[in-house]
Amino acid sequence: MPDDAEPAADRTRHPIPATRWPTAAEAAAGRWFTPVTLGPITAQTRTWVPAMVPWRASDEGFVTADVLDWYSRFAEGRPGVLVVEATGIRDVPSGPLLRVGHDRFVPGLRDLVDRVREHSHGETRVLLQIIDFLGIRRRPEKVRFFTRFLTLTDRHREALHTRGTTTTDDTTLRAAFADLNDHDLRAILTPREFRDYAFGWREEVSDLDQPHIRDLPRTLPPLFAAAAARARDAGFDGVELHYAHAYTMASFLSRTNIRTDGYGGDPQSRVRLPLEVFAAVRERVGRDFCVGARFLGDEAIAGGSTIDDATFYAVQFARAGFDFLSISKGGKFDDSRQPNVGETAYPYTGPSGHECMPTVRSDERGPFGRNVPLAAAIRRAVHAAGHSTPVITAGGICTFDQAEAVLAAGDADLVASARQSLADPDWFMKVRLGRGDEVRRCKFTNYCEGLDQKHKQVTCQLWDRDFAQDPTARKTADGKRRLLPPPWQR
Repeated sequence: MPDDAEPAADRTRHPIPATRWPTAAEAAAGRWFTPVTLGPITAQTRTWVPAMVPWRASDEGFVTADVLDWYSRFAEGRPGVLVVEATGIRDVPSGPLLRVGHDRFVPGLRDLVDRVREHSHGETRVLLQIIDFLGIRRRPEKVRFFTRFLTLTDRHREALHTRGTTTTDDTTLRAAFADLNDHDLRAILTPREFRDYAFGWREEVSDLDQPHIRDLPRTLPPLFAAAAARARDAGFDGVELHYAHAYTMASFLSRTNIRTDGYGGDPQSRVRLPLEVFAAVRERVGRDFCVGARFLGDEAIAGGSTIDDATFYAVQFARAGFDFLSISKGGKFDDSRQPNVGETAYPYTGPSGHECMPTVRSDERGPFGRNVPLAAAIRRAVHAAGHSTPVITAGGICTFDQAEAVLAAGDADLVASARQSLADPDWFMKVRLGRGDEVRRCKFTNYCEGLDQKHKQVTCQLWDRDFAQDPTARKTADGKRRLLPPPWQR
């Protein structure tokens, strides 16, 4: 996400937190490096690397050598849990993103699991995050949109006639639309039509006029269940159901879901499909396979779900038997920045995107541990309801002391770190061994997210800044950046 996602008037540049790294004995005595049970499995530590999409799969969705090297490198840091990137459950083209929508993907995923086991010396539990997403298109050229994509209605014709257009010829009417400025277009088009023109067309779960959207409650549970079964066959310890951010399942949970078929509107109806998906997955994979979810503690958009919705969902999930609850925030299309013509909207460019991955340029709250209160509220609600489902928190956590404070306060059961782990995949091991002063510390400027936004292979600028003279380093496809984190010279 670009560094200017938040209004300039609200931003202050915050320093990276100063810290005193623990000795090996202090780390061993801490909570972060103690075991925790996640349903049928036990993680050796409470350290967690969340799912990150590195854009290294093949265009057909297969595991590549670059994918294997990527996850091997994270495994060398021996996190308690490593979550493999969002992996599509459908057997449809989706670019260089991993897929698990057919049995042909299983051998490559099995190789991935084997590599993680090998490079973590069997210490790391590995989960596959499985996702469904709806259709989205690039922002069209103005003339092209009005020539090809706008469905002309009597309402459009009447609005143009009111503005002096006398012809009834559709070609001429479409040309007249293309000549209007955005102010006038907003007055004529419906909000959805204007969004399709200005941001690009995308589907919503409330589009009940579309048969395939209407049928999602029927089609998604078996798709998720089959994907989870393939993950089990590939040797994963479990799956993380992707119920967060801008994607299908999160959209069912959102207050913006206005479906009228029993799967939208009130909270109980909105949570219905996520529970049915989980039930189908559990029935397919059994109780000896870990099944949890990542979902939002707050959508951080106008009219979206809040922590009150999230605590309700969390209790429902815990009651249903989810093995863990991983909490995120924001990351929605609803407030994303307008893309350039020919590009697609990206859900981490607006205010909700900043809340998901806050940078050092933030408001007075700062970016570090900013989202912990959401996990804390959810954990309290789950425990008050009589459940002990582990809760994972994330968001700007980059020191041992931060993680220990979260665990000591009972705000979460595991503490995750994405960007700091990207900057230095060895940092968990360095801290455990009392060598924290060797940690390569993330700057939280979201250089990595800027690459993700452009669908480029994700890297960290620190890899090149600190190791620019390494002639043996493999480069990205454009030859400009180091492809993998440098090895730790112990």
